[in-house]
Amino acid sequence: MTSQVRGSQLARLLGQWHALPGRRRSPDYAALAAAVRGLLADGRLPLGVRLPAERELAEALRISRTTVTAAYRQLRETGHLASRRGAGSWTMLPGTHRVASTGLWTPLDDRDMIDLGVAALAAPPQLVPAARAATEDLPRYLGGAGYHPTGIIELREAIARSYTDRGLLTSAEQIMVTSGTQHALDLVLRLALAPGGNVLVESPTYPNALAALSARRARIATHGLAADGAGWDADLLLGSIRQTRPKLAYLIPDFQNPTGHLMPADLRERAVATAHAAGTDLVVDESFVDLPLDGTVLPPPTAAFDRHSRVISIGGMSKPYWGGLRIGWVRASAPQVQRLAAARVGVDMASPVLDQLVAVHLLADAPTIVAARRCQLAAQRDALLGALAERLPDWRVTAPRGGVTLWAELDGPISSALARAAEEVGVRLAPGPRFGLDGTLERFLRLPFTLPAADLVEAVGRLADVRYDLDRAARPQWREATVIA
Repeated sequence: MTSQVRGSQLARLLGQWHALPGRRRSPDYAALAAAVRGLLADGRLPLGVRLPAERELAEALRISRTTVTAAYRQLRETGHLASRRGAGSWTMLPGTHRVASTGLWTPLDDRDMIDLGVAALAAPPQLVPAARAATEDLPRYLGGAGYHPTGIIELREAIARSYTDRGLLTSAEQIMVTSGTQHALDLVLRLALAPGGNVLVESPTYPNALAALSARRARIATHGLAADGAGWDADLLLGSIRQTRPKLAYLIPDFQNPTGHLMPADLRERAVATAHAAGTDLVVDESFVDLPLDGTVLPPPTAAFDRHSRVISIGGMSKPYWGGLRIGWVRASAPQVQRLAAARVGVDMASPVLDQLVAVHLLADAPTIVAARRCQLAAQRDALLGALAERLPDWRVTAPRGGVTLWAELDGPISSALARAAEEVGVRLAPGPRFGLDGTLERFLRLPFTLPAADLVEAVGRLADVRYDLDRAARPQWREATVIA
């Protein structure tokens, strides 16, 4: 059955569509069509969803029905909308598109694209030797069925040691290996959150976490983070937990995605105590915990303050090692791990044994690999900051002390418009609204520093040209968007 978006819902997503740069040079129907394409491009409007009737959307936007009719007609002509009399109109994609690693629909001829939509590094040189060593270890497992719902014991022990080394005593029985951090979150939500349950998340936050919560039909409340180095407002965060009493709160305390903030130890302790008093479980995403920069000292893990099994930690190897190695994990109490394993049997049974063996060898070489990653990321971050200061000095950016992303405050609510224009000059962006709810965060943009420094400097140069072109009266009308979700 095709899902449907109501007129009021689409109006909220569109936001100030008529005030986008270039609006004064385009008729209303063209600006509306471009705004809808922008929602498709950054993934806030799904593929195959039925749009509201023309009259309903016109009433929601307080514009004439003729404008909506013309916008829908333009979307049909560009291949972004299909209509059938009596059945309505639903979103689709033009031909010659494919699914990219970002989860968006992208054109086939994008080899020269500088992709700033993905915050992940290329594989380290140690991956190939680790894979070879893993194949030599594999025969030890070939005599069995190969199903290990909680993960092979040597990997669980290695992950447990990493927690113990951080000051959080952990046993292998408290670890379940998953197929990536996103898979870990999905399994935790299946166990801890009934459909329609209340959830508190940061704003901005990780888009795929929002997608996972939406799949559970969660009722999401947000706690806003400061754009500068302040990060969490303790009173607001703890007050939100007390007042809303959510079943679950999803937090990224270690170099938060996308802002890069690091939660101080005292707030971690207070958050755990407040969550216990409110009956709230904390899901703590530690995807970036291995990547402090500039000698930053990490606070204790959030679970170190947990005395009541209220904290479930998730992490993985995608950020410090390689995204193509789909290894993640959950750290929880031993009974919770067993319940997660039981829930997992109905999902994917177990993670691949060979991948887990590769992970064992990489973790054994972790000090060397991670130290090199930190040096690489620090240099690339500084190159990106320097390019932004030179070419886009009106943007406000706070240098993060770790992680892989900058959270830039732009000089206007132009994030989605900038992303559409940047695509035309070979730069792919993840605009601010992807990291929030209902079209907010148009003044912000996530910029990862995971690409080589030369690529980052080139990307900023292209963005600067596009940004200044947005305000030039002589700029021609927008070309068609080429990324469809």
